[in-house]
Amino acid sequence: MSGDQPGELLWAPDPTARARTRMGAFLDWAGRVHDVLLRDYREAWEWSVRDVGVFWGSVARWFDVPFHTSPVRPLLGAMPAPRWFPGATLNYAELALRAPGAWDCAPHDQAPALIARSQTRPRMTLTRSALRDQVARAAAGLRSLGVGRGDRVVGYLPNVPEAVTAFLACASLGAVWSSCAPEFGVRSVIDRLRQIEPKVLIAADGYRYGDRVVTRVDAVAAIRSGLPSLKATIMLPYLDSSGRLALSSSVGPRQGLMVWHELVGNGGALEFATVPFDHPLYVLYTSGTTGQPKAIVHGHGGIALEHLKLLSLHHDLGSDGRFFWFTTTGWMMWNYLVSGLLVGAAVVLFDGDPGWPDAGALWRLAAEERATVFGVSASYLLHCRKLGLAPGSELDLSALRSVCSTASPLPPAGFTWVRDHVSSGIPVGSLSGGTEVCTAFVGPCPLLPVHAGEIQCRCLGAKVEAYDARGRPAIGQRGELVLTAPMPSMPVRFWNDPAGERYRQTYFDYPGFPPNVWRHGDWVEITSRGSLILSGRSDATLNHGGIRTGTAEIYALVEAMPEVDDSLVVHDETARDGAGEVVLFLVLAAEVELDERLRHAIRSALRRELSPRHVPDAIERVKEIPRTVSQKKMELPVKRLLSGEPVDSVAQAGAMANPDSLTAFARLALERSSRSSSPRVGDATNT
Repeated sequence: MSGDQPGELLWAPDPTARARTRMGAFLDWAGRVHDVLLRDYREAWEWSVRDVGVFWGSVARWFDVPFHTSPVRPLLGAMPAPRWFPGATLNYAELALRAPGAWDCAPHDQAPALIARSQTRPRMTLTRSALRDQVARAAAGLRSLGVGRGDRVVGYLPNVPEAVTAFLACASLGAVWSSCAPEFGVRSVIDRLRQIEPKVLIAADGYRYGDRVVTRVDAVAAIRSGLPSLKATIMLPYLDSSGRLALSSSVGPRQGLMVWHELVGNGGALEFATVPFDHPLYVLYTSGTTGQPKAIVHGHGGIALEHLKLLSLHHDLGSDGRFFWFTTTGWMMWNYLVSGLLVGAAVVLFDGDPGWPDAGALWRLAAEERATVFGVSASYLLHCRKLGLAPGSELDLSALRSVCSTASPLPPAGFTWVRDHVSSGIPVGSLSGGTEVCTAFVGPCPLLPVHAGEIQCRCLGAKVEAYDARGRPAIGQRGELVLTAPMPSMPVRFWNDPAGERYRQTYFDYPGFPPNVWRHGDWVEITSRGSLILSGRSDATLNHGGIRTGTAEIYALVEAMPEVDDSLVVHDETARDGAGEVVLFLVLAAEVELDERLRHAIRSALRRELSPRHVPDAIERVKEIPRTVSQKKMELPVKRLLSGEPVDSVAQAGAMANPDSLTAFARLALERSSRSSSPRVGDATNT
């Protein structure tokens, strides 16, 4: 087995890749149309960012986007306020539900559109024809409730076909969709959804998570009370199919309350409102880990073009594919997953505990549903590795064409585990982007090799660069990930930010950087071969002796140790009378103690494998690491707790997977502040 060496070549495309992939077909066509020489991907990327307007116009042509009104031109203006396809009108739902004959790649009516697996109810399949019928019915029901162009409809729903149907129905009407996963707490939901003043709420009565039954009727009642703009609430009888639970008195007053089958009870013609390119499609939210979540507005056209490009060209996904990404409706990857419909793929939905009855559950599902593109978090792949799973030898995964990873940087060990224990014949597609663009800036490419620990490329049309602290290109070294040209899926705006002030402050107002450069907040190194190495968030950076260090390398090494189950590292700038202290928090395996032997082993490994600046000043034992509902480590809230801020001000419990963990960290912060100001290691287990 490989030694998990960074940069090790793990996979290479065969010589026919250019001829048989969608990326190759697009580049051949674009080269002819624009009379440019696109001999390899590097030349293609350079062409795509040299004149981004021309490139995105080509994307619209290649995918035969049905504009009702043609654009004046693809792009006017520059960041921070570009105008994409001014004058153009279209509808996202029309693209997603294209019928045979409307597009060369549209699948036939009886092809599966949605395949839904759940721990709450039996498997479901909706064909393309059945999905169009359900969307038409839902749109008719919403229209009867007074929902029209610009109105907001919100979901408190699991990852089920009804959520996709409701979203597409909203889009067809020109209404605006937003959703929270049902594991979100009431306060978290209200803080997000109240900002956009929704007219209709669609909510589930509960769900099963593994062997646990979770009832949400009380939460729905509280959410209804917290959203005074609501005119109607539609309950989905998901946990209790009889509907009794959905209509129980616990949900709240019956006025304005109905069940899902009443919403879709009447048929109707499927119609699509003609809306401007930047008309709001849905609202997503920042994680809520640092205060009030920002409501990010995404537009019909920008999302459609970006997802068409990335899914078809970079994932090589089309009507012969089955697209499965583990996600919930509260994470941008749900929106990304649903866009598999744009390229004609069958979308595989899953609702439940990915670790039940064991960690191999998602691999079994991928095998059973013949998934071709399978996406999970980096932490899930590393967890499978640590458990010694070997799904490639135990399951029929022959349909898989790629395994994809996001949410955090995937270290070399994750790449090599996939090669050795899933398949050596498929690439690992690591991606990184964000809710702000609902896509990836950097990701996979079927024409490029895969090297351990490296993302294959900067995506077409994404002018990603690395900048140093003075706002200059960082050549051959790590720097801030920035965008120096616009992308169409950048936010249309923030909600309730009419002048764009908060939007500019968030991404463009950074000391030392030009005002037309988007700073994303990630550390990135662009290698000589054009691949990328991400090393964590730049705003959660460690500053050890004046040298800035990312966190991802530390996690990869420490969490590979059998004694360690999880970890988090932060720079406590208030410690040691302001001199600062890098603190490593560890969740240890059962029966393992944080003794001098383990402390020495961790420090030695970090010093030997990384560098002396990666060695923490202090090591603390904790019971669990705080994580968001999308399983991101909450470095910044922990850092703020250590500086003395109260729990309520650093994060919202409803945005967390394990809110009690922050309370334990707050107690630990008090313990640390009462100790000597000299460096030391501790064993303060939070309980």
